[in-house]
Amino acid sequence: MTQAEREHENEKEKDKEREKDKEKEQRGVKRPIVPPAIPEPLQEQIQTNFVVVIHSGSQSLRIGRATDTLPVTVPHVIARRHKLPSQSRYEDPRLIREGLNRPESGEQRQNGLKMVDQAIWSKKMSNGARRTPVSAEQARVYNRQIRPAVLDPNSRFKWTNTTHQPEYLVGDEALHVNPTDCYSIHWPICRGQLNAHSGPGGSLSAVLADLETIWSHAIQKLLEIPLKDLKYYRCILLVPDIYNRQHVKEVVNMLLVKMGFSAIVVHQESVCATFGSGLSSACVVDVGDQKTSVCCVEDGVSHRNSRLCLAYGGSDVTRCFFWLMQRAGFPYRECQLTNRLDCMLLQQLKETFCHLDQDICGMQDHEFRTRFPESPVLLYQLRLGDEKLQAPMALFYPAAFGIVGQKMTTLQHRSQGDPEDPHDEHYLLSTQSKQDQTSKAMERKGLPKLPGFEGESSSQGGDQAERGSHGQEELGHSQADCLVGGTDPEETPSVLLSRKSAMTQFEGKALGLDKAILHSIDCCASDETKRKMYSSILVVGGGLLFHGAQEFLQHRILNKMPPSFRRLVENVEVITRPKDMDPRLTAWKGGAVLACLDTTQELWIHQREWNRFGARMLRERAAFVW
Repeated sequence: MTQAEREHENEKEKDKEREKDKEKEQRGVKRPIVPPAIPEPLQEQIQTNFVVVIHSGSQSLRIGRATDTLPVTVPHVIARRHKLPSQSRYEDPRLIREGLNRPESGEQRQNGLKMVDQAIWSKKMSNGARRTPVSAEQARVYNRQIRPAVLDPNSRFKWTNTTHQPEYLVGDEALHVNPTDCYSIHWPICRGQLNAHSGPGGSLSAVLADLETIWSHAIQKLLEIPLKDLKYYRCILLVPDIYNRQHVKEVVNMLLVKMGFSAIVVHQESVCATFGSGLSSACVVDVGDQKTSVCCVEDGVSHRNSRLCLAYGGSDVTRCFFWLMQRAGFPYRECQLTNRLDCMLLQQLKETFCHLDQDICGMQDHEFRTRFPESPVLLYQLRLGDEKLQAPMALFYPAAFGIVGQKMTTLQHRSQGDPEDPHDEHYLLSTQSKQDQTSKAMERKGLPKLPGFEGESSSQGGDQAERGSHGQEELGHSQADCLVGGTDPEETPSVLLSRKSAMTQFEGKALGLDKAILHSIDCCASDETKRKMYSSILVVGGGLLFHGAQEFLQHRILNKMPPSFRRLVENVEVITRPKDMDPRLTAWKGGAVLACLDTTQELWIHQREWNRFGARMLRERAAFVW
């Protein structure tokens, strides 16, 4: 047989196979629930220098190409020029938050500080000696006598130049806009979610417009990518472990439709943190500026019922440190929590002075400088004692923050459904439930089962049933015990109400960081998984960058973990600087690693698919249960 004849025979065989496949599809052998995806060149080699990784935090935006060693970090803030001269100036608060000015706030703060003091005195130093008690009155007497020294009559530090009246300013330029200029200041992310509120610029569309402007500015000016070329680029978006589905959907739409990226992958911060640190499994503790999230990750999967989000972070420690310094006679008496530059100074003082090392005790003298526009450079002397240890310990005793009447703990809720996604998990699970009930009724009556209810059926009903049971496996065996909405259809309203009430009470509590970690690990399904998590507690984010934090947290976990696990766990390991990397960059670095993985090929949502199917693509392509 000649070569031409062999090729002709091969073509005939391929044609027969194609005809068989068409016949199977017509008979309904393979009928997917969602419409088939638009064909895309998924197997093409993706160039990682054409992938942009975006990690947006409450305080900072980290953005860069997947091939970059480090991302660009920008203050996540925008200043918008007033459209009308009569428009009143507005600024989103940074260190002020709701719940601080309640009648009970002061008393709660004092009670929290008493618990902090008790914990400090109860623990001995490493040499076995007791700490020397230090009274704030001693520091107050000294600090009240301090007068600043003028180092330079001219600070040579100027406000942002707005003479050309730009429509907006981003990042550091926005932070240094003169308060007398006609600009309003907006922070689009608050406590890990879009900062929608009832004030000016607080509508969802306005917040999304701010996000688009900040991100576009960073891409164009800092990454030097022309916006018209984004159609050649892909994007990896990191989202919080406990996310708002509507917000994520809007941001994905903004990136694909408005900004024009060709494709996107959405993944969770905790999983990306494990990728960035090179760990297969870990209990990820992300202490940010305004929120702290805890989640157990195993082999690239975030355990849904182990997720916790605590509504406090580094900014709350900064505010607590300011109160403690005021109590000790803080010599910079003009300092105000409502002043943007003062807030930046207080954050710098916290990062410089605060620690979690119980071996440091007694009074120490410090100095700091104030350098503001149109003011001289001033040098202050400052004497502090235990205030430097008390402030970061408030993370373990959050009553010391004095926040009253606010939801302090958030759990992962089941989706309430989306009109764009009719075949969501609710539909699949309810279909499975109805089929099971019908099947049982037929068995009682002695009737044969309908083909659609057989597990081997190739009909649409059988496919839905299979997907429904698979969805239940992914949600975890204890999901119904943890989440409202993940309940047995036959449960009575009173049982549902009691579960919802218990969840509300839990979310009203302000858990300390160590208790939140123990609770998250305890929600894992097996003892083996719990053992893994105790052996690898990964701390990321910038909220716990204090000297001695690793040893302090390790000691707290060891003392409070269940006795049964002390025998099983060989070593409780707390990792605060994986691979000697800045923990604030770990999650972003994991997003860059994700771009290089072969398995990521299946996760890309392409622009044409999004335009046609919308939010359904998130459920189909997201690497976590949407």
